Amino acid sequence: MEKKGTQELHPAGVMAGIEKDLRYISGIIKQKGREILSQYTITPPQFIALQWLFEAGDMTIGELSNKMYLACSTTTDLVDRMEKNELVMRVKDENDRRVVRIHLLKEGERIIEEVIKKRQHYLNEVLIDFSQEEVEQLSKGLNRLHNEMK
Repeated sequence: MEKKGTQELHPAGVMAGIEKDLRYISGIIKQKGREILSQYTITPPQFIALQWLFEAGDMTIGELSNKMYLACSTTTDLVDRMEKNELVMRVKDENDRRVVRIHLLKEGERIIEEVIKKRQHYLNEVLIDFSQEEVEQLSKGLNRLHNEMK
């Protein structure tokens, strides 16, 4: 093992395997998510936008654009379509009337909650043969990995 400062780096083969597994898992989850979304009238980018609003609350087009790594013009078009479908609405900021925030409406919230429940149900089915301890270890490991990556 190679050393970095006082810590040893992990073997390259192990890291390659972890990266590959995470990439494959991500792809499978993304595909399953799209299958679930096909039952709704929203696109995957709209779902991602709704999810950000659900988790982070109201935000401006610029803030949402940054979260989604999209141009403001693209995000504006996305919000226009979601507003037309009554998933979100634009509201003036209470502190600064020049600022417009995107607010998640009940229908958008309902869709997010339903899709997330379906995703969780799918994951539960995949993990059915895992013991409670294995599921808890997986959860802790993924949570730690996520926190280290932030």
